[in-house]
Amino acid sequence: MKTRPFFTILMPLTLSITVLTAQTKKEADRQAILDMCGCYDITFKYTETFAPSEDYEKKPDYTASALELALPIINGNDQISIQHLLVINDSTVIKHWRQDWLYENQEVFHYEKDNNWTFSKLPSDAVKGQWTQKVHQVDDSPRYSGSASWVHVDGKHFWENRSDSPLPRREYTKRSDYNVMKRGNRHEITDYGWVHEQDNDKIVRKEDGEAILLAQEKGMNIYKKVDDQKCQIALDWWQGHKDFWAEVRTAWDQVYDREGNLTLLKKVDDKPLYKYLHALEEERANSSQVLEVLNRFVATTAEQNEVTGK
Repeated sequence: MKTRPFFTILMPLTLSITVLTAQTKKEADRQAILDMCGCYDITFKYTETFAPSEDYEKKPDYTASALELALPIINGNDQISIQHLLVINDSTVIKHWRQDWLYENQEVFHYEKDNNWTFSKLPSDAVKGQWTQKVHQVDDSPRYSGSASWVHVDGKHFWENRSDSPLPRREYTKRSDYNVMKRGNRHEITDYGWVHEQDNDKIVRKEDGEAILLAQEKGMNIYKKVDDQKCQIALDWWQGHKDFWAEVRTAWDQVYDREGNLTLLKKVDDKPLYKYLHALEEERANSSQVLEVLNRFVATTAEQNEVTGK
């Protein structure tokens, strides 16, 4: 009776263990992302910490709070989408930001400046085992995206990435002394909820690509889970609005299906996009009708040059 060499017995076993470990790791990743869902009392805190120039005048600290529902609207094996809904005074709901998590995703976008994003494709080996977080604004237009691995070690569960983005909402209407925020994002799951920790660079990006650091800041967005009943009004609101916003996402997907630049106009006929979307929702518009409006906000080459100053 012939015996097989030891390595021929060991190799399939090693392969099966490797596959099992990868599957277990992916499930741990998915659970960490889903743990970001729920009803939360949130505290937002930001403070500027450093500036290269001695003449720079440190801006006042920013602190705010909110009640928010983070709702999983897609829960698939390779994609989890979380819609955030603000609850104001226990009576009003505002559609907030959305985060999409995509497993081993190759299609990403990067913010340049002046409302311009560059869409590109990453090589498959660069995103092996990673999750891309794509962050969208209240009208589902892009903000920033980045790819990294979830880390599960010593009882900690976190994801870290650095990515350029537009100015945050708390500053874009108040400041014009910088035009890009390089976000250092860390999402960590805790026993009480989760924390979005940020180490951000406020950058002046010039036409030739030179980036000048204006100031740095530390941010802590602390999500403390509360009884789901506190967010019931947001869940009820979403039930009446989710079909329209599914049409909006479908329309945006067609805009995002590109490589190269995407420059978005801030207003068309002196109206921002959200006002058009509000009217379209009242009309119960479908994705084709929404796409017609979105395309009006996509800048032509001439408009891109005017926006970017080229």
